[in-house]
Amino acid sequence: MTEEVANQSPPLTGGNAWRGDPLLIQLAERFSEPVRKELDGLGRFVLSQEAQELARLANIETPKLRTYDRQGRRIDQVEYHPAYHALMRRSVASGLHSSVWENGEAETGRRHQVRAARFYLTAELETGHLCPITMTSASLAALMANTKLFREWAPRVTTRKYDHSQKPPVEKAGLTLGMGMTEKQGGTDVRANVTKAERAGSSGFYRLSGHKWFMSAPMSDAFLVLAQAPEGLSCFLVPRVLGDGSGNGFRFQRLKDKLGNRSNASSEVEFENAIGEMVGEPGAGVRTIMDMVTLTRLDCAVASSAIMRAALGEAVHHTRHRKVFGANLMDQPLMQRVLADMALDVAAATALSFRLARSFDDAASDRGEAAFARAMTPVVKYWVCKIAPALIYEAMECLGGNGYVEEAPLARYYREAPVNAIWEGSGNVMALDVLRVLSRAPALFEEVLAGIDRDLGTGGRGTIGVLRAAMQVAASDEGSARLLTEQLALSAAAAELRRLGAGRIADAFVETRLGGQWRTTYGMLDSRHDARMILDTLYPPSV
Repeated sequence: MTEEVANQSPPLTGGNAWRGDPLLIQLAERFSEPVRKELDGLGRFVLSQEAQELARLANIETPKLRTYDRQGRRIDQVEYHPAYHALMRRSVASGLHSSVWENGEAETGRRHQVRAARFYLTAELETGHLCPITMTSASLAALMANTKLFREWAPRVTTRKYDHSQKPPVEKAGLTLGMGMTEKQGGTDVRANVTKAERAGSSGFYRLSGHKWFMSAPMSDAFLVLAQAPEGLSCFLVPRVLGDGSGNGFRFQRLKDKLGNRSNASSEVEFENAIGEMVGEPGAGVRTIMDMVTLTRLDCAVASSAIMRAALGEAVHHTRHRKVFGANLMDQPLMQRVLADMALDVAAATALSFRLARSFDDAASDRGEAAFARAMTPVVKYWVCKIAPALIYEAMECLGGNGYVEEAPLARYYREAPVNAIWEGSGNVMALDVLRVLSRAPALFEEVLAGIDRDLGTGGRGTIGVLRAAMQVAASDEGSARLLTEQLALSAAAAELRRLGAGRIADAFVETRLGGQWRTTYGMLDSRHDARMILDTLYPPSV
């Protein structure tokens, strides 16, 4: 009898992550039929037993660094489990690394939003492998500062073919790109970098020597690297393998032993006269690479929203099947309130992330959308990524010990949660970026506030006054930057839920998040809000 299993929730496999997500379907309602059909297939794959096993294996069979071959030759290679390569192959085939740079007719006018939907579903499965995917897509934005390099590299990057072989870039079927910015003495303060770039004769090439403290996806085919040129800190494209097949002076010191993001290797590297070409203007390295950083920040928000969705989906699924005290756990009033409270944040984070993607699509033709893209990128990245660890922990607690063990995906989601808040600018960096925009281009925020006011309607009366007061304080008090940033995020998320017609879900978010009350845990909804309705709407019982 001890081996009889009862009252355990079945694995959350065999469903469809797309069809089971009404909010995502609504966000994609204007997508073309071919795109929606593709998302349907991707949603089915994400919840398949095969895909879940790939995600598990890629994270327990972690990358391994081989600095030398058996004869003692320096090779500096990282080996990955086949499961990682399988995930990469699928994501590259889906165009997650390239679609915003293609002119696909099915995605016209909505390239960033369509990619965000693909990225969201894939991140619900496994996010570690999406690091090189994100960097590859975003790197092309920086490469546009050098027309020659863009023409040479972009066609080989956008092939939708994954090729992890050790070959010169010109011989490969497809390429991935990475970046190397931070150094141990500076971290976020990249202007403190000491890696040097010296001209290699009159050829236009440079030789780079120095050390990078964090360089993710070290098997990428080339990297955008910041180094000190004679004119100042500049950006360079540095291939890992040269045209003759020899290494380009990359010396990997070790792989980082990270809390999460285990399937993706991150390395320390030394450059020994590595050959690179300058991207952008001499001395303008930070400005050049910021075009890339903006796109990666969008991906951070989308991925964090997706991990929260996946984690809460596990919790809802478990509580619908688990019985305690003679009733389903889901039917216990307190559990309903906790889950519904979390569901509001997940819905708001998702809506806000896709709102940012929409602004990227429309920025060229709409002044208000351009303002939102510039002013709100750090706001969205700050709030969405920062709420993920606490929310995912709460989802884990809903499963109790069943969620705390490694056999459940909750442990992996929890370890993964902090990275997006840290990567591409921690919370303080994001908040200071908000202040920078406020001081240099305050008119952008006027456009943003007008849009929030319009979409909130009468239900958000007083919100704009609160935001203006927070902006006034922040203008003279740098230490209040986080307060302004969070209020902007909550207000914009509420406005987007209203615009989407989320009804009582939007009402509950507005009343509980814009009221100014201090909240440190979930489960604070009162009986005026229909917790079961919120859950059944956002997480349909059968998918």
